[in-house]
Amino acid sequence: MGQALGIKSCDMQAARNNEEHHTKAISSQRLIVRRGQPFVIILHFRAPVHAFLPTLKKVALTARTGKKPSIANRTQATFPISSLGDRKGWSAAVEEIDAQSWTISVTTPADAIIGQYSLLLQVSSKKLQPLGQFTLLFNPWSREDDVFLENEAQRREYLLNQNGLIYLGTANCIQTEPWDFGQFEGDVVDLSLGLLNMDKQEEKWSEPVHVAQVLGALLHALKEKNVLPTPQTQAAQEGAFLNKRRGSVPILRQWLTGQGWPVYDGQAWVLAAVACTVLRCLGIPARVVTTFSSAQGTGGGLLVDEYYNEEGLQNGEGQRGRIWIFQTSTECWMAQPALPQGYDGWQILYSRHPKGDRVLGACDLVPVKAVKEGTLYLTPAVSDIFASVNATCVVWKCCEDGTLELTNSNTKYVGDNISTKGVGSDRCEDITQNYKYPEGSCEEKEVLERVQKEMMEHGKDNRIHLPSLETEEPLYLFLEAPSSLPLRGDAQLSVTLVNPNNQEKAVQLMIGVQAVYYNGVPAAELWREKLSLTLSANLVKRITTSLSFSYFEQNPPENSFLRLTAMATHSKSSLSCFAQEDIAICRPHLTIEMPETAEQYKPLKTTVSIHNFLDCPMKDCVISIRGRELIYREMSYRLGSVRPGNTLCTQFLFTPTHLGLQTLTVEMDCNMFQNLTGYRSVTVVAPKPTA
Repeated sequence: MGQALGIKSCDMQAARNNEEHHTKAISSQRLIVRRGQPFVIILHFRAPVHAFLPTLKKVALTARTGKKPSIANRTQATFPISSLGDRKGWSAAVEEIDAQSWTISVTTPADAIIGQYSLLLQVSSKKLQPLGQFTLLFNPWSREDDVFLENEAQRREYLLNQNGLIYLGTANCIQTEPWDFGQFEGDVVDLSLGLLNMDKQEEKWSEPVHVAQVLGALLHALKEKNVLPTPQTQAAQEGAFLNKRRGSVPILRQWLTGQGWPVYDGQAWVLAAVACTVLRCLGIPARVVTTFSSAQGTGGGLLVDEYYNEEGLQNGEGQRGRIWIFQTSTECWMAQPALPQGYDGWQILYSRHPKGDRVLGACDLVPVKAVKEGTLYLTPAVSDIFASVNATCVVWKCCEDGTLELTNSNTKYVGDNISTKGVGSDRCEDITQNYKYPEGSCEEKEVLERVQKEMMEHGKDNRIHLPSLETEEPLYLFLEAPSSLPLRGDAQLSVTLVNPNNQEKAVQLMIGVQAVYYNGVPAAELWREKLSLTLSANLVKRITTSLSFSYFEQNPPENSFLRLTAMATHSKSSLSCFAQEDIAICRPHLTIEMPETAEQYKPLKTTVSIHNFLDCPMKDCVISIRGRELIYREMSYRLGSVRPGNTLCTQFLFTPTHLGLQTLTVEMDCNMFQNLTGYRSVTVVAPKPTA
């Protein structure tokens, strides 16, 4: 029998199977399938097999994965080839038979271990003939899989879309960063599984919760190891273009192989994007989420301290965390079988610094619902994320004698405009309602009161109410400022002081501007002004002044923000008034003009222009254009200089080859800035039939 059934060849039908398993974007040559869904192979034999059909049930297939495959840990399975097949576990069913070939449908369990598999034919009790290899991934299309996502549009967005948008900036000036996730580039599946191989618990690779936690921990450790310190001078940044952040794949390659682009710590938010790429590649729906005004490093506490000197400038870090201007995270979609019912769905990948060498345990999966409901003790990290979107910021003034004075501060709103890319579009979707109830609502009050009570019961003094700010001589301060300031430009700001008393007040008003990184760390003091004012009784006084780059003592560092602060003091016995606004620095805007639709294989003309509103020329301008499935490879053009007030305009011609919604990304670098990006989407349609 074994000799008669000698294998001539095995056709793994990669192109057909990958099309049906939504993996054709990875490869059409290599078999990559999703668990719980059948795939077809064709066995070609050396001799006719019709005489051996009665003994068909004696022939079996064996699937193996891992370094030491075994039945005990489910990394090996042997299953017969039958006429029907057993669809519950590993099974194989004969679909077609001719004189010298069998067409066999192989089905993997919906909870099979993912990874690289070898497939073998067992023609006797001892003899195994290798047939080929295949890669097995999670399957959001299978209802039995823990990563099942019912909505097809969401599956296409959170699993299949390689063109993404990440939101940066401030809560009042959200800026869009086009991002190439690249989860289907040829080597990403191998890089992702190679990363997973650092985990020795192969038997748990059937559990998306375990896989996501392992990947989150390992990527966090790689980020900590490979991220470079921010250059201290502009010249250092201009020297070598190491801080390109075009997409996840070059960064993933750098972290795993040393061949790619390193990242500066001012851009360390790319961890969320790289994690999203790896999760999508392995079949777990994922998305990047940005929280604006996020409280970090609080240890679960609901109070954050900020310290400012008497000139109104931030001068130190509090012991109870810091408010980040924005913070990015990765959400992944899956069931949580180990948790009580109701916590399936979006989970936050929460990585933290490992204790000792325990890297693999340094990541938690936090249900978004647990954050909203304040279920603090469901998993260890719920309290940290709950605090990040619900904490209260307390502002202190550091006096020259070393004492601290509480200010009458307009409390910062924490956990603002939580945003992600909309499904099937370029719009920004606000998902704040997933994380918390509306501010001031009865539900919010109920959750906060219950959280406070639970913390006190567990021995944590975690007051969520501000200390009393009542004073006998009140003074009120309001700050109005633009949400953005053009690079090297100016804008108007105003400070309003209100004296509600019947007595005049002598007021010292300090206004200052600092450069601050996105993680809330001060980068440089730029400008300060001190005014002495006399406020008459029951007076409202509005002071308007200009804010200009020309006032600054130095240029703000790349990728920083402007923190504008105002502090007013009128007596030693009263609280100082304090207000603050974070301002985004806006660089010149790239304008991209092209049709909304284009025909496949027909040249498409695109016009890119940029107006120089700066007071100095933009020199050494280089424009790069790229577009997955639009352009074969990235194209770069050196365009020279653009004088102040002038507009640079250039045209490109390329031929789209793939159907569907595609994104063109344009990037510009010059002596004044790097990584200026713009994007436009185009729908590529099939060519019109010729008459």
